Amino acid sequence: MTDKLHLDRAHLHHLYREMLRIRRFEAKCVELYQAQKIRGFLHLYDGEESIAVGVMDALEPRDAVLSTYREHGHALARGVPMAPLMAEMLGKLEGCCRGRGGSMHLFDGARRFYGGNAIVGGGLPLAVGIAMADKQLQPGAVTACFFGEGAVAEGAFHESMNLAAIWKLPLLFVCENNLYAMGVPLADSESQTELYRKAEAYRMAAAQVDAMEPVQMAAAARRAVEHVRAGHGPYFLECRTYRFRAHSMFDTQAYRAREEIEDWKHRDPITRLRHWMDDNHRISADESAVIDAAIQAEIDAAVAFAEAGTLEPVDQLERFVLMDSVVQEAQP
Repeated sequence: MTDKLHLDRAHLHHLYREMLRIRRFEAKCVELYQAQKIRGFLHLYDGEESIAVGVMDALEPRDAVLSTYREHGHALARGVPMAPLMAEMLGKLEGCCRGRGGSMHLFDGARRFYGGNAIVGGGLPLAVGIAMADKQLQPGAVTACFFGEGAVAEGAFHESMNLAAIWKLPLLFVCENNLYAMGVPLADSESQTELYRKAEAYRMAAAQVDAMEPVQMAAAARRAVEHVRAGHGPYFLECRTYRFRAHSMFDTQAYRAREEIEDWKHRDPITRLRHWMDDNHRISADESAVIDAAIQAEIDAAVAFAEAGTLEPVDQLERFVLMDSVVQEAQP
């Protein structure tokens, strides 16, 4: 596994710990959703964790990140603290968006995490604008934009790819290809199912990676970010992955067989990395126990923080809705 990227013991532990944090955070969210403490839609990232962790591992604090409605893993890997993240999931005032964004609209300006976006492909034009601004105002910064393969069918995708190539923007397109655009199989929606080849039409550098192999994913992300940061223009990275859970908690998954899901679970990136570390003596039982305990303590603290939080008063709900009210608040 490590012939693709040379990682020391601490770095391997970091990749493993961050993927496990995402998996267990979302497992807790499922419990809270079933208890009706989390409302609305909930889109889970199970099986795709290595993408968020691998890409964020290659980025720097000055870089920008845009995501989709399946963004809990991106936010955690980017460094958004778990407590305000969980509070946001519960719609509490102490959340990262004052409870107004919820599961699909996480945001943290201090970490340049410019949100989940409920519109398929909606983050792509925004990423073009941010990358264009950064090219002028802070050269060397990279904008990473995550999107699912369903967004490839949107006009905004092609417009964004074209502009990024023409203007040679410092933009990394991260396509999380989990093979189903909601419930539509990739082969039924795209004539060219090797999506990274679409970059050829825009003369853009591109690669495809098996995102179920965490070290390969991290290596591919690092190569892509280095290409962009060096001023060589945008890069398209197709990450072949699979979501183990339904599209959302409302999805009955009638479009795929249970056997298919179980087969993909044998390629679980977290399990694969853990088995490799065990086989190569890169993690001990004590080290594993410390990681497990730390994650559980973090989740328990985040849930306690969120449940002790408050709801925004009804008379404050019109704040931030209209631009005039925002401007008035900003004035001395």
